[in-house]
Amino acid sequence: MDNFLEQYPINTQIVVAWGEMDALQHVNNVVYFRYFETARIDFFNQINLLDELQKTAVGPVISENQARYKRPVTFPDTLTVGVSISDIKDDRFMMHYSVYSQSQQAVTTVGSSQVVMFNFKTGQKAALTPELIDALKTYEQA
Repeated sequence: MDNFLEQYPINTQIVVAWGEMDALQHVNNVVYFRYFETARIDFFNQINLLDELQKTAVGPVISENQARYKRPVTFPDTLTVGVSISDIKDDRFMMHYSVYSQSQQAVTTVGSSQVVMFNFKTGQKAALTPELIDALKTYEQA
């Protein structure tokens, strides 16, 4: 776990709820996208991206999500979702998620989201600010 936390300095703890399991007695596949969303919003808050959205009406939207399920997760468990960044472009970047199960002491799921900056006033894509690029590069992984 220590190595995981070093690799993902921004991470989010999520307690698995009984109701997230399905008829096959493991966390349902769709729930992981909620876990990713929770970690993504936590990450954005920690780098102050959502504050900028309030000031400028420019913020992140998701154009693509992906998940790979490696091991089933069951209740009870606490998950740590680590976030990293790659592929920083003028108007977009890729977020990567790694879900670590405390019960299993292993990564159970990995995923990614293509994040595009969007101007909610004009309805158009927007450029990443230099400040955002600097913040993202802090968490960039090859």
